Amino acid sequence: MSSRRNTELFLLVAAAFPVTLLYAMYVVAIGSSLSAQALAVPIGLFAAFAAAHIAVRIFAAGADPALLPIVFILSGVGITFVTRLEPSLAMNQLIYLFIAIGLMIGTLAVVKNLDMIKRYKFTLGFIGILLLVLPMFIGTEISGSKLWINIGNIASIQPGEFAKFFIVLFLAGYLAENRELLSISSHSILGFKLPRLRLLMPLFIVWAICVLIVVFERDLGSALLFYTLFLIMLYAATGRISYVIIGIVLLVIGGTGAFQVLNHVRTRFEIWMDPFADPSGSGMQIVQSLFSLADGGFVGTGIGKGLATKIPVVGSDFIFSGIGEEMGLLGGAAVLLLFMLFAVRGLTTAARAKSDLAAFSATGLTAAISFQAFLIVGGVTRLIPLTGVTLPFMSQGGTSLLASFVIIALLMRAGDEATGREAELAGSGVVKALASAPGAPNPGTTAGNARAIPSTDARPRARSRGVGSHAQPTPRMRRHLLETPESGVLGRVALAKRLTRTVVLFTALFAMLIANLTYIQVIKADEYRNMSINNHTIERTQRIKRGSIITSDGVTLAESLRQGDGTYKRTYPNGNLAAHTVGYYSQRYGATGVEKSQNRTLSGSKDYSSWENALSSLAGIAQPGNSVKLTIDSRIQKAAESALKGLKGSIVVLDPRTGAVIAKANAPTYDNTDSDSIAAVLNSGSDESKGSMFDRATQALYTPGSTFKVVTLSAALETGTATLETKFNSPSSMNIGGADVTNVNRANFGTVSLRRAFEVSSNVVYGQVAGKLGADKLVLFAKAFGFGQSLGQDFSTSASYMPKPQEMKAWELAWAGAGQPVGQGHKPGPQLTTMQNAVIAAAIANGGIAMDPYICGQILAPDGTVIKSTQPRSLGQAVSAGTADQVKSAMLDVVQRGTGREAAIKGVKVAGKTGTGETNLASKENANSTFVGFAPYDTPTVAISVVIENYYESNVTAASVAGKILAAALAVQGS
Repeated sequence: MSSRRNTELFLLVAAAFPVTLLYAMYVVAIGSSLSAQALAVPIGLFAAFAAAHIAVRIFAAGADPALLPIVFILSGVGITFVTRLEPSLAMNQLIYLFIAIGLMIGTLAVVKNLDMIKRYKFTLGFIGILLLVLPMFIGTEISGSKLWINIGNIASIQPGEFAKFFIVLFLAGYLAENRELLSISSHSILGFKLPRLRLLMPLFIVWAICVLIVVFERDLGSALLFYTLFLIMLYAATGRISYVIIGIVLLVIGGTGAFQVLNHVRTRFEIWMDPFADPSGSGMQIVQSLFSLADGGFVGTGIGKGLATKIPVVGSDFIFSGIGEEMGLLGGAAVLLLFMLFAVRGLTTAARAKSDLAAFSATGLTAAISFQAFLIVGGVTRLIPLTGVTLPFMSQGGTSLLASFVIIALLMRAGDEATGREAELAGSGVVKALASAPGAPNPGTTAGNARAIPSTDARPRARSRGVGSHAQPTPRMRRHLLETPESGVLGRVALAKRLTRTVVLFTALFAMLIANLTYIQVIKADEYRNMSINNHTIERTQRIKRGSIITSDGVTLAESLRQGDGTYKRTYPNGNLAAHTVGYYSQRYGATGVEKSQNRTLSGSKDYSSWENALSSLAGIAQPGNSVKLTIDSRIQKAAESALKGLKGSIVVLDPRTGAVIAKANAPTYDNTDSDSIAAVLNSGSDESKGSMFDRATQALYTPGSTFKVVTLSAALETGTATLETKFNSPSSMNIGGADVTNVNRANFGTVSLRRAFEVSSNVVYGQVAGKLGADKLVLFAKAFGFGQSLGQDFSTSASYMPKPQEMKAWELAWAGAGQPVGQGHKPGPQLTTMQNAVIAAAIANGGIAMDPYICGQILAPDGTVIKSTQPRSLGQAVSAGTADQVKSAMLDVVQRGTGREAAIKGVKVAGKTGTGETNLASKENANSTFVGFAPYDTPTVAISVVIENYYESNVTAASVAGKILAAALAVQGS
C-alpha cells in the first residue's frame, strides 16, 4: 500500500510544475511581477492536495495513486482560467475549491466502506431523485433552464450535481443485488436475447424521469447524463447488450418527440446544425466558441491574450473554449487526455473490486465525471448539441466542485476496497434461493442443460430483496437462472471483459473530441478566422503593432501607427507605390501581397533567448512585429510605374545574378492605402475596375511573341541543331506542316544567317528551326527556363505553359518556335508571365543559370537587427555558359542594329529581344508589344521584361519603355 501512496506523492509533485507554470504565465500576462505572494494560489492548492494525500494514506491507503494527481492538474488549470476569464468570481471559486478538498477528506473519513449502500440504497435513491426533481417545484429559471435553488440571498445551488452520486450509489446497490436476475433472457429473436418485460421496468422508469427533467427543468444535459449513466451501469452489471439497444431506441424516441414538441430542444438542435444562421443571437455562444478555438491554433495565443471573454457564461459552460484558445490544440488535447486517463484509472478501480457493489459504484462514479466532460466539450466544440453541463473540476461553480470531489472520495473508497482481481464475485443469492426452490435441479448435478453455479455467498437466504416480490419461479425460469454466468469466477471474468469494453468506449469518445478539436483548430482555423463576421480577428488586428515593409533603399512602404485608444492603424506613407507587391491589410477585407504572405512575421514574434522572454512568449506576450525589407528599389520602382502611366501592361526588373526583384509594376494599378477605394474595386461590377487589382506581372499569361525566340535559339545552339551562322531561307511566307508561317508585315529577308534572322525577328526561319529541333526538345528547354512551375521563393506566379509535345502538329510547332500559340483542340502555347520572361533574360545574362526570383530580402527585428536573409536559389542550368554567351551576342545585335534599337542607351551596351504577341494572326487587333533584355552587356546587373498591352492604340513599344527603365536602374546602381 505504501508504494501506491509514494507513487501518488511523486505524481503530485510532478503535477505541481505545470500548474505553477501556467499560473505564473497568467501573472506575467497581467503585468505583475513573479513572487511567492503572486503564486499563492498554486502553492496553496498544492498544500491542500498534499493534505488530501496524507488523508488518503490514513483513510484509503489502497486507492488508485493516479486519481488525486489528475484532479490536482485539472483543478489547477481550472482555477487559473476562472481567474483569467471571470476574475470577479475567482475568489469565490477558490474558496469553494478548498472547501471541496476538505469535503473529499471528510467523506473519506466518514465513509469507512461501501457496505452501507446495501442498507440504505433506497434511501439514497429517494434523496437522489428528490434532488433531481426538486427544481421543478422550487427552482429558479436561469438562461432558460430551471436547475438552481436560491438559498435566501446567500447563494444558489444546483441540486442535480449532488443527485449524481446519490443515484449512482443507489443503482450500484440495486444492481449488485439484482444483477443475476436482470441478466436473465427469456426470449431470443434472430439470436438476439431479450430480457423479460418485467425486468425492463427500471429502464422505462429512468427514461420517464429523464423526459420529465427535459420537459419541466429544460435540462437536456442532466437528463442525458443520468440516462447514459444508467445504461452504462446496467450493461456493466448484466452484460446484456439488449438493454443498451433498447435504451438507445427509447432515447431516439424521446429525442424525436422532444424535438417535435419542445421549442427549447428544437432550438438546441437547430443551433448545432447551423450556428451561423444567427451568429449574434441564438448561435452566439457556439460561434464565439469556434472563433476562440480557431484563434488558438496549434500552440495557442498565450494565456491572457485570448478573446474568449466574448463568449457568454465563458467561465462555466465554455471554459474549455478559453483553454483551447489560449493553450492551443496542445493544451486542449492535454486536458482531454487527462479526462481519458481518469476514465481508464476509474474503470481499472472497478475491475479490481472484490465485490460487485464496489465494482458498480466505481463504474458509475467514473462515468459520472467522464461522460459529463464529454458532453460539455462535445457541445462547445460542436461535435454534439450543446447541453449546458459543467466541466468537472474546471468550470466556475461551487456546487459542481463540491459534488465532483465527493465523487472522487467515493471512487477512492471503492479503490481502497479493490483487492479482489482474482476473487470470485459474490452472488446476490437469487440463484441459490431459486435453485433450492421446489422442483429445482439438485445443485451439483446436471439436469437437461442446467448446470450448478457455485456461490460464495455464505449467508443462507430463501428470498432476497431483489426478487421478493416475484411469483414462484417456474422450472424454465429456474433453468435460465442456473445458466447465468454472473457468479463466481465466471462472473469476475465476464465483468472484467465488460469493463474493458467500457474503457474502449470512453477512449473512443475522447479520441473523437481530440480529432474534432484538431479539425477546428488546424483544418478549419483559417476559414473561421477569415470570416467577415469574426469580431475576434477584427479586434485582435487592431491591437497588433505590425512590422513595417521597407524597400532595399530604406523607403517605408507600410507601417503601423499607434492611435489614442491603444489600437494601431496600418498606413502607407508613400502612397500606393508598389501596390500590387505590398498589397493591403484590412480588418474587413483581409490581406494581399506581402502583407498576406509575410503576415506571421509582420504580426509579431516569440523570443526564447532568456527564461524571462521565454515565459513572456509562452504567456502570449509577443515582441512587436518584425519588419520586411524588400529587394525592390523605390527609385527604380518609381521609374517603372512612371513609364507605365497611361498604359496597360506590366514590368519586371531582376538582378540576374541572384533573382532578386528590383522592381515590379502593373498598369492599371489601384490605391491600397484607402479601404473605401478597395471596397469600391472589390464590389464593382466592372471587370475593368476589378482588373486594377490584378497582378499582371505574375498572374497574367501573355503571348510572348518573338521574345520566345530566345528559348528557341538557346535550344538550337545547345543541341547543335544550328549555329549562329547557319543559313536559312526567309521568304515572306512558307508552308510548314500544311499551313503558312509568315514574317511580320510579310517581309522577305531572302537567305539569312540564324543570327541575322534573330535581329530582324524572322518567324519563317525560327519556324524551321523549331521543326528541326522537334517538339520534345523545344518543350524540354522551355521547362529548363521555368515553364510549368510557379516561380518565386516568397510569392506565387501562374505557371507558364507549353503544350505536351505529342499535342503539337508541325504547323503548331513552327509557330511555337516563333513565339505564337496557335494550337487547335488543346490549350495553345507558349503562354507566359512577365516574370517568366524576365527569368529567361536573366538566365542568359547569368551564364545560362536560371535563378528563382524573390522579393523579400531580409527580415528585421524591431531593433533593426537582421533575423533572416533570403539566399538566392537556382532553378538549374538552363543552357551552358557557352550557349548563353552566343545568345547574349545575338541579343546585343538586336538592340544595336535590329528590331530593338529603341532600347538602346547611350554609352551602355544593352542586349535584348523584341516581340509582338498577337491573338489573331490575321489582324493586328489586340497585339501586345513585348521586350526582354539586360545591361550592361559585359557584366549584367539588370534584367528586364516588359509587356505593353494593345500597343497599337498607344503607339508605345515595350522596347522604348525598357530603355527608359534600364537607364534609370543603371543610374541608381552607379550612384
